[in-house]
Amino acid sequence: MKQTKDELLAMVRNGAQTMSLRQKLRLIVLLSVPSMIAQLSSVVMQMIDAAMLGHLSTNEAASVGLVSTTIWLFGGFCSAVASGFSVQVAHHVGANDQAGARRVIRQGMVTVGCFAAIMTLIGILIAPILPVWLDAKEEIRAGATEYLTIVCCALPVLAMDMLAAGSLRCSGNIKIPSMLNTMMCFLDVVFNYIFIFQFHMGILGAAYGTFLAYFITTICMLYALVVKDKMLRFSLDNIQNFKPTKMTLLKAFKIGSPIGLERGVMCGAQIAITGIIAPLGNVAIAANMFGIEVEGLCYMPGYGVAEAATTLVGQSKGAKREDLMRSFAWIAMALGMSIMAVMGIIMWIFAPEMMVIITPEADVIALGTEVLRIEAWAEPGFAAAIVAYGVFVGAGKTLVPSIMNVASIWIVRLTLATILAPVLGLKGVWIAMAIELCWRGTSFIIKLTRRGWSKVNS
Repeated sequence: MKQTKDELLAMVRNGAQTMSLRQKLRLIVLLSVPSMIAQLSSVVMQMIDAAMLGHLSTNEAASVGLVSTTIWLFGGFCSAVASGFSVQVAHHVGANDQAGARRVIRQGMVTVGCFAAIMTLIGILIAPILPVWLDAKEEIRAGATEYLTIVCCALPVLAMDMLAAGSLRCSGNIKIPSMLNTMMCFLDVVFNYIFIFQFHMGILGAAYGTFLAYFITTICMLYALVVKDKMLRFSLDNIQNFKPTKMTLLKAFKIGSPIGLERGVMCGAQIAITGIIAPLGNVAIAANMFGIEVEGLCYMPGYGVAEAATTLVGQSKGAKREDLMRSFAWIAMALGMSIMAVMGIIMWIFAPEMMVIITPEADVIALGTEVLRIEAWAEPGFAAAIVAYGVFVGAGKTLVPSIMNVASIWIVRLTLATILAPVLGLKGVWIAMAIELCWRGTSFIIKLTRRGWSKVNS
């Protein structure tokens, strides 16, 4: 009789038990599959979402594409702060200290909520001037400002969802966050359709639809965590103190600050690349945005495997199982690279059909197809970087990997994009991206071969 996920996770937390290769692989798959399904559904829904805008006009699609990297920047900062607490949840659960995990979650709610509110204020202040900084054409500036303002107002809601979902995943509960985030994508498409096409609100409708989908999903996620979860529900504690403690904040800062710095600097590079693309014209901006949406079909399964790796490495560290930390890391790496290699082949073959789904504009379809076929060759390297980073996050060793990410995108990608874009246009930018991802993936594999990251007492 096959063992359940909970039975296998109990073996991770029990230092006296050994696990076979089959058991380890089964556990990674059991944790990865729900997350991969959620990630894939997210990308499909985002593609549908993008198609709604693409069928309005190239200018409206370009307005959203212009500020998308900035939205990723703010979301990345919120995710980093949330990770600083959710990784601690994994360590406490691995050590069979569920009460400690709940204390961390309560403190995280206060900290993450305050941080996200600050991000919202900053976003609202820069929204009117960002399109000018990026040298965007006049006809898309107003739409970009309006879209960014509304989405930034949703950041506190999104950040709380990140904390709740991350805490559930790090405790081993992958199913509920995956189901709810899939529901969020579905709601996003439904609300966007209503606001964009029924109420004729254009890109403002897309922003309001996204906000509403975030809000409903976050309420459900918090209910699942705070009220229903058998291990983390707050009713298990007689005393519930939400005041952040110095020790918890220091640990969160140690884990989250390198992630936040890395995502901030990397998104800064993405914004700089958007500045390189913007003068190429609205077709290039739209093709770049839609190409990124389609490529998500390839790399989102890698993030699903990475989330499983974060959970298992984190719990193994809490249980002081260095052997399991390294074993789970390499099994997850092999699985992620294999899946994304297959997805890269599929993307190369069906790139034109994927672009047709999103936009009817022939010029955008042609250019998007070309850049997707360039990127397809880099998917295994991208997988190595994604999964290895998830491993290091679970181990709580985020500083060096974050520096590696930052150095790679700023030194390799941005330099090559600056050189190639004036000569090859958008294709040059994506060639630079493909080369950089292969370089980064190789660097992470080399880092993973060194055992210092898996020391449980450091």
